[in-house]
Amino acid sequence: MPQMMPMNWILSLIYFILLLMTFNIMNYYNYNNKMNNFLKINFKKKMLNWKW
Repeated sequence: MPQMMPMNWILSLIYFILLLMTFNIMNYYNYNNKMNNFLKINFKKKMLNWKW
């Protein structure tokens, strides 16, 4: 097994963490938008189905 350079390892780790963070942030925003739309639609349906 070849010995890894510590600096390379640290850099790759930082890069990976940054990638993960950006991915999570994107997912979070997309999820929030979807949830908001879903809740709005559900709310409208409930309001329409409500017995006036």
